[in-house]
Amino acid sequence: MRVLVVEDERLLAGAIAEWLRDDAHAVDLAHDGAAALERVTVNDYDVVVLDRDLPLVHGDDVCREIVREGVAARVLMLTAAAEITDRVDGLGLGADDYLTKPFAFPELAARVHALGRRCRPAAPPALHRAGITLDPARREVFRDGRYVPLARKEFAVLSELLRADGAVVSAEQLLEKAWDEHADPFTGAVRLTVLKLRRKLADPPVVETVKGAGYRIP
Repeated sequence: MRVLVVEDERLLAGAIAEWLRDDAHAVDLAHDGAAALERVTVNDYDVVVLDRDLPLVHGDDVCREIVREGVAARVLMLTAAAEITDRVDGLGLGADDYLTKPFAFPELAARVHALGRRCRPAAPPALHRAGITLDPARREVFRDGRYVPLARKEFAVLSELLRADGAVVSAEQLLEKAWDEHADPFTGAVRLTVLKLRRKLADPPVVETVKGAGYRIP
């Protein structure tokens, strides 16, 4: 999934981003409400982790604008306010979930996973195709019963290809979902990652290149 983390405390924002990246998510950062609004209008996010007390544009206003514009991303609102009325107000603005500070990183990651499942067609707990089994929860991949160790980007790319259920996935779509906004679309990162993925999955080849269109697992 692609996640936007909006948090003005830079150390906390970096820690959240690293935790989510370890779960094979592509993560972008914004440290104020204005930057957050700019990013959500340009990029296609699955989940926005949104601090409520932001400079420049308050988190409440960011959430309202996301809802008003019909952005598909789910919103997980973070705040130091623990009163029930604060949580009710946050959810009333259109947030999909609410988490008070301080929080445990595993809980935040679990909530992001749950929200991400809501913003895309439901996927089975494990993905199966062409002799490949991918377990998102355990981050494990098997090919014909053989364990296949994958790096984070390889895992993310394979996950997107399996979720496509045989349809072609373009390099641009893979870049959008598996990399963050700093990725250079001209570096060949997707092609290199697919090449490594093919080698690890071994013969017979299972990831097809559709010339001029992208990749698929038929």
